[in-house]
Amino acid sequence: MINQKGVKTLRIYVAQSGETLLTLAKKYNIEPTELITLNPHIAITDSSIGGQSVYLPSHSATPTPSLSDTDMDAYQEIPYCPPSGLQPLHEWIPLTPLDQMAQTEYDVLIVGSGAGGGAVLWRLCEKWKDSGLKIGVVEAGGLVLPSHVNGIPTLGSIRKERYIAGHKLPYPAIENPVAFPMVKQVLALGGKTIFWGLVSPRFPPSAFAFWPVSYEEMNPYYNLAEQMMEVSSDFYDDSTAQQLLFKRLQENGFPNVIPYPYAVYTKSSKYGKVFSNPFFSSMTFFAYALNLRSFDVAINARCVRIHADKNIVTGVTVMDPALRAYHIKAKKVVLAASTLENPRLLLYSGIPGRAIGHYLTDHSFIVAAGKVSRKEFTEIPGIVGLLTPASEREPFQIQMSGGNAGTISYQQYENIPVQEDLTMSILGFGEVEPRYENKVVLDPAREDRYGVPFIKIDFSYSERDLAVISRMAATLKRFAAAAGVALQSEPGKSKICAVRPGGSIHEAGTCRMGNDPSTSVTNRFGQVHGISGLYVADNSIFPTVSGTNPVLTIVALAIRTADYIAWQQNNE
Repeated sequence: MINQKGVKTLRIYVAQSGETLLTLAKKYNIEPTELITLNPHIAITDSSIGGQSVYLPSHSATPTPSLSDTDMDAYQEIPYCPPSGLQPLHEWIPLTPLDQMAQTEYDVLIVGSGAGGGAVLWRLCEKWKDSGLKIGVVEAGGLVLPSHVNGIPTLGSIRKERYIAGHKLPYPAIENPVAFPMVKQVLALGGKTIFWGLVSPRFPPSAFAFWPVSYEEMNPYYNLAEQMMEVSSDFYDDSTAQQLLFKRLQENGFPNVIPYPYAVYTKSSKYGKVFSNPFFSSMTFFAYALNLRSFDVAINARCVRIHADKNIVTGVTVMDPALRAYHIKAKKVVLAASTLENPRLLLYSGIPGRAIGHYLTDHSFIVAAGKVSRKEFTEIPGIVGLLTPASEREPFQIQMSGGNAGTISYQQYENIPVQEDLTMSILGFGEVEPRYENKVVLDPAREDRYGVPFIKIDFSYSERDLAVISRMAATLKRFAAAAGVALQSEPGKSKICAVRPGGSIHEAGTCRMGNDPSTSVTNRFGQVHGISGLYVADNSIFPTVSGTNPVLTIVALAIRTADYIAWQQNNE
């Protein structure tokens, strides 16, 4: 301590028997080096100095009394804490056995757990959080991942692609896969959303010209879907590669280019709130729903039939892997099982409808790869995600991603060497016309292990579809040139190639919505024509596909359908 005259003040302490400089330093919380400096007359720091005067700084703390100084008689026994009584949870989500679900009548039963099924579940749990209404979910797959694959630390780089390849499996129940050879299914809680690409643009207003829903009606649901999925373009804010290529494209013929709208949480953590997984999947909806109210979920539960009595849905039959059948009663059933599985279930269950399974559509899909010199960027260029939205004039979307890290799946655990060139992946998604002759029908000659008939797929491109593909490829070339990306190819191979039908994993339309039951399967809210209590809530409901990634629109429509179900419940 320094007094007003600038002199350090000390106090004198007479050491007790057995005390040393080191024990005094600990006793008074003083740095040993400071105490030694103040007492040069004491040569040995760990020898007893009882009776000697010791200089202490005036700021030294009062010593803590030892246990012997306290009143032991004042101690009272403190009881041990009781057991928690928590029931063990053996999986990362509460599950319900099928035999238990078979004893329950559900107000709403959801078939499928992907983007549509998850959105309906969350919205109904929010609407009915204070009610006793019963909600159930049955999923044909098992527990594959608890979140989006990009959030799994051990699945960076090529391991992620290998893992996805092991779970995006060929659709096993197609009798003639040649017409739609690349279609895949994901049997897992969360569906394809645990592997999807996270790019989340809206359908353009022109896409709704042939829908029974206008863009203006969809706008509030798009807003809500974007909020729930954490869609933003902030992911690329610090990327100099993104900034430069964006500027080039804008100045060279692509003024409508935009950063990827990504379903990735990019806000910084604060106030102790840590976002456990920034990448959106349907598991996000399940997590929100769990914190709102209870519901039942069964996995490895293959829905094989929908039951209706006098045009009113009454429930479903599901089977487990041991081929045991369970009848689950439900007042309302929401199908969100996929573009191929929904019509298969409807047709096998005898649900009437001329349009069921017809108007199968998809995205035509072209791919290319290119390089841009790293010397054009800063030392850490960052990654790239840019797209030109589909429009009425250009019914296709061109998108480019890449950079030194390749994709957003780059893990902090990976050590990626610096490359002389940055590799860019450029894709094109084109609109395919919805035509009645493109269809999914049952094959009565073959059935799967559950006794459900296989499906046959008839699919071909129209002249307009082929023209869109040709124009899309030409635009992709101009896009690459405008960005300064040199397209690459192996010797003797094309720099742009077309992926076979089904390869986009964006198939849609087999349960399309509309006002005319002769050309559509559901009404404008997703309720199946002529069957009370039966709904569809995934991309099979799309009348058209634009040239746009579908997940955001799936979620927006599913939330809208859930609101309609809740409204009906309140008015029954």
